[in-house]
Amino acid sequence: MEEEEFEFAEDLDAILHLSPQVQLAIEQVFPIQDPLDKEDFNAVEYINTLFPTEQSLANIDDVVNKIRLKIRRLDDDIRTVVRGQTNVGQDGQQALEEAQIAIQQLFGKIKDIKDKAEKSEQMVKEITRDIKQLDHAKRHLTTSITTLNHLHMLAGGVDSLEAMTRKRQYGEVANLLQGVVNVLEHFHKYMGIPQIRQLSERVKAAQSELGTQILADFEEAFPSQGSKRPGGPSNVLRDACLVANVLDPRIKQEIIKKFIRQHLSEYLVLFQENQDVAWLDKIDRRYAWIKRQLLDYEEKYGRMFPDEWCMTERIAVEFCHITKVELAKVMRTRAKEIEVKLLLFAIQRTTNFEGLLSKRFTGCTLTDIPGKKRPESPLDPTNPFLDESGEDVGAEKDEEFAKPRKPKAPDNPFHGIISKCFEPHLYVYIESQD
Repeated sequence: MEEEEFEFAEDLDAILHLSPQVQLAIEQVFPIQDPLDKEDFNAVEYINTLFPTEQSLANIDDVVNKIRLKIRRLDDDIRTVVRGQTNVGQDGQQALEEAQIAIQQLFGKIKDIKDKAEKSEQMVKEITRDIKQLDHAKRHLTTSITTLNHLHMLAGGVDSLEAMTRKRQYGEVANLLQGVVNVLEHFHKYMGIPQIRQLSERVKAAQSELGTQILADFEEAFPSQGSKRPGGPSNVLRDACLVANVLDPRIKQEIIKKFIRQHLSEYLVLFQENQDVAWLDKIDRRYAWIKRQLLDYEEKYGRMFPDEWCMTERIAVEFCHITKVELAKVMRTRAKEIEVKLLLFAIQRTTNFEGLLSKRFTGCTLTDIPGKKRPESPLDPTNPFLDESGEDVGAEKDEEFAKPRKPKAPDNPFHGIISKCFEPHLYVYIESQD
């Protein structure tokens, strides 16, 4: 029996012979405690360790018994492991069958849950079908009511607009017209309906009639020729300006153009080319005239036009354009009469006036930027063309004009708006210096 076990051990050792790398890895994971497990096991050294002296041979029987006991335990462990491996296949097969049965049962439960969910969904659809229909009906009804309200507002607004237009109730028209236009925008997709199209045409006709009527009212109040200018504005014209803000921008531009042309008509008569005051030595009178006119405008008509129209600045700018043309004409005609001192005097007075304009206005009307408003100015009724001492800004001594000043870089939008007309005649000063 022992011989068979010894042979079995030798065969097993031959089969389980491991490479040095594998053996080293095993030793790192499972450190070797028993000398018998070492790869370089030496039986002679091991026996000498057990029996180092002759006296120790007396207990050789005990050592042999311990080794045999250890061998039997190892045999039992090996048998247990081998038998366990034999049953693993059967246990795995049984576990696999049990898992398959559990999966089938799970699929069955999932199918039952899915069937119940589909039944619940169908039930919910049946319950909510009527609710959806009611919701759509409510939405359509709300849209219909809103559209009918807008239609009622549009029809009533058009009737009121036409009546107010005939009565020239521009204050009410200004608010009503904007509302009617806003409501009409909701009906753009319904223009195929004859009644809606008719209301739209009536609104356009009312707008056209308002524009023509407002222009006629301004022409009557501020005639281009003939009758004298009235003493002051009326509330009707002030409200008409508010309506013009809602109408075609061309109406507003036409009102501004006619008013400024009428307001400056006197200037063209007083300072005609053949008049004595038109010459350069009396150029101060031109600027004094426009100062008085602007103050007169702010006193009489300042509240008639909306602030965003910047009428005061527009009048001043148009005056500058006219003055530039008129001065150029008169200097071409009387070029031989231009002297250095006179030319410098005119240039100095003109640049002073341009600087004064830059302090008073923002220059927003020079480019007509839509929506740009000038900053709010003080409401004190002070003359903007007088300095703090109350004297005319341009009242310097005549001796100062004999000396040409160094040109200054333009720092205001009105620089050169009039003074550019003197550039063709600067040769007079240059020749005097030579």
